[in-house]
Amino acid sequence: VPFSSRQAFPLPSLPRKQPTVLVVCGPAQNGAIGLVCARHLRIFDYEPTIFYPKRSPDPLYRDFTTQCEKMDIPFLSYLPTEVQLINDAYNAVVDAVLGAEVEAGEGREPCAAILATLKHVRIPIVSLDVPSGWDVEAGSSGGISPDVLVSLSAPKQCARRFLGRQHFVAGRFLPYDVQKKFELNPPEYPGTECVVALRAPR
Repeated sequence: VPFSSRQAFPLPSLPRKQPTVLVVCGPAQNGAIGLVCARHLRIFDYEPTIFYPKRSPDPLYRDFTTQCEKMDIPFLSYLPTEVQLINDAYNAVVDAVLGAEVEAGEGREPCAAILATLKHVRIPIVSLDVPSGWDVEAGSSGGISPDVLVSLSAPKQCARRFLGRQHFVAGRFLPYDVQKKFELNPPEYPGTECVVALRAPR
């Protein structure tokens, strides 16, 4: 999955009157996508803050981290366990903790503690690709319940169980041979958009 701007986050879904966003990143690919998401939110005048407790040694991911630091995006040293502090400080949370990376496992730290906190926040949660704690095929088994889901490449099987307000897909970048191989039926992307809504706001 390429790490480009609007493929990582549908900016129109977040009004500018609500600029503060907490981006919670896991240690693998979905966390790296979260870093790119934070960087582009900053470019478009939002105020992201990143919580990235287990940093990957991968050079590409380190580069993403450095880019965020150079853009003066703050990194939290810990995630408050007092959920009200998160509700008061931010207007939305981007969940880039686990995604489809089932090997990361909900039960391993620091992911388990993060998910335990995110399950209780009252502000909107935007999950990237697969909501953290969900099985990529079966769906939720005690994971978080996001308000918005952004499926990367194509919706995963678990997206059938998504009951939130909006569902977007970011997959315009997929080569035709990949679309043919996996028998994908991509939606119509308006204009030059790389993200399209599959479900209108409720």
